[in-house]
Amino acid sequence: MDVKEFEVNKTLPYDPSLLAVNISLRQIEEIAMTVSQRSQVSGVNEIAWALRALMLTDLTTLAGDDTAANVRRLCLRACYPFEPQFFDKFFERALHSEIHTAAVCVYPARVKDAYQALQQFDKLDKVAIAAVATGFPTGQYGLQTRLQEISHAILAGATEIDIVINRQLALVGDWEALYNEVVLMRSACGKRAHLKTILAIGELGTMENVYKAAMVCMLAGADFIKTSTGKEAVNATLPVGLVMIFAIQEFKRRTCQIVGLKPAGGVRTVRDAIAWMTLVNETLGMHWLRPERFRFGASGLLDDIERVVREGVAKLEAQEADKSKQAGPGVEQNAVESLCNDLRKIKEEK
Repeated sequence: MDVKEFEVNKTLPYDPSLLAVNISLRQIEEIAMTVSQRSQVSGVNEIAWALRALMLTDLTTLAGDDTAANVRRLCLRACYPFEPQFFDKFFERALHSEIHTAAVCVYPARVKDAYQALQQFDKLDKVAIAAVATGFPTGQYGLQTRLQEISHAILAGATEIDIVINRQLALVGDWEALYNEVVLMRSACGKRAHLKTILAIGELGTMENVYKAAMVCMLAGADFIKTSTGKEAVNATLPVGLVMIFAIQEFKRRTCQIVGLKPAGGVRTVRDAIAWMTLVNETLGMHWLRPERFRFGASGLLDDIERVVREGVAKLEAQEADKSKQAGPGVEQNAVESLCNDLRKIKEEK
């Protein structure tokens, strides 16, 4: 197995001044509602945004009955979500190979299965392998056990580690102790894997705690901050996402270090995904909507993406067949061209 090294974020000294925050929940909810209302699209635009969401997805299976066969099927869907000839009328055939998920996400015990499947499909350099670790989903294990789980996942082939933070430390306000734990997890990953820190926002109690936990993880060297395990009663919501984005913006302003965002749990439909992408676009900018800075953690989102894309393409083909119908508005055509340009850039970079 080839050992790769990645550019990862640096651990910065603990600075309690970054944790000072005062959040108006009502204002946050109003902003999130306004963004949600602006995220309605249709036609070619909806297809383009659905495909963009696909390429930002960590396709996930975290079930107790996961087997090597389940993981192989997951990897097959991640690599080849649509048959090669499906987009021939809309995209250049050379761009089809770039339409795949950003990563697959599994338990550490299933990382080897994912590695072997992606190696067979010749996609190891295109689809990352993420592993949840550190006692997912509760984090209620000894520190050494949690650190060993990170090492085990990386040795098996994981290139991204999604750790869960110790919520008990956050709830009692022992932020420096939480910082010290995440620093050790950053060290365990080294440059061999990117570190995503799961805040488990549904168990943090307040928006202020969400902000502070995000800041602590970013100071400790996280490459991404992630909303949830998907196992809590409350998972990814737009108001929580906005608070985390504010933390990312302030952290970047104070340290010049960039940290990505990963909503997980509750993002089940293309409409959900578009709402999140609209939020990111309007706060962090369109350049943030790429796998290096933004991901969806989801198991069922791909099903709705496939439905939306197939139904949308069928409608476009029907319109082309019916000469009496006029073509869609230019802004919709621009959405496809924008996506094609992004695919060309990805291909050139690789």
